[in-house]
Amino acid sequence: MTTTPPPRPRLRPTAAPARRGRPPTGSSTLSRDAIVLAAVEVIDAEGVEAVSLRSVARRLGVDAKALYNHIESKDSLLDAIAGEVLSRMVVPALTGDLSIDLMAIAQAFRVAALSSHRGAATLVLSRPVESLANLAPLEVTLAAFMGAGAEPEWAVHAVRTTLAYMTGTLLREASAGLTLGADDPEIAGPREAALVETGLPHVARVAPYLSRLDHAREFDFGIKILIDAFVAQLERASLDTRER
Repeated sequence: MTTTPPPRPRLRPTAAPARRGRPPTGSSTLSRDAIVLAAVEVIDAEGVEAVSLRSVARRLGVDAKALYNHIESKDSLLDAIAGEVLSRMVVPALTGDLSIDLMAIAQAFRVAALSSHRGAATLVLSRPVESLANLAPLEVTLAAFMGAGAEPEWAVHAVRTTLAYMTGTLLREASAGLTLGADDPEIAGPREAALVETGLPHVARVAPYLSRLDHAREFDFGIKILIDAFVAQLERASLDTRER
């Protein structure tokens, strides 16, 4: 006599484990902000050169075409990344003293460009300021100059001159190529000795200083020279106007 085996108990479907991180393909939460954040993470993990719509889409787990609903092109993505990083700049309130205000703005810009997502610093510093999503730093700098009596065209030239200096100085600081140490004798000592041994008298004389580099002090030194020049020129222009 054959017996029918008892039916197997039905297993209840187990809940899928919660997905951590970004939403899966087709999720309605894909947004411009999520794309920019993913791009910054690509930079942190692989460097600026690795950023593309395809690499960002891969990190988000979506098709690259889905990004075009939020980002027009790679160029606009790069602008958005720069704007995101720079938007973290704490824009100082103006005091009405051009020297104080410009130094505060410059130092705040340096902190924003280098402190958060340092890997993106070269990108932030290489994008045209006019195309950045966040223009608050530009606005406050123009306000400082024009509040001190600068004409609009002069103020633009002054802003661009300041940006050119800051960009060059901060790119050097962000670059891994320059490894001078302010207080590290293991780095500075051999370099100082090598400079002395060149036989070039002026190079040898400044070797103790040339072999060391305090980035913050160097940055402030150059900014102060620019500020002093701007203030002096505005004062001369104001004096000429009164004498007419």
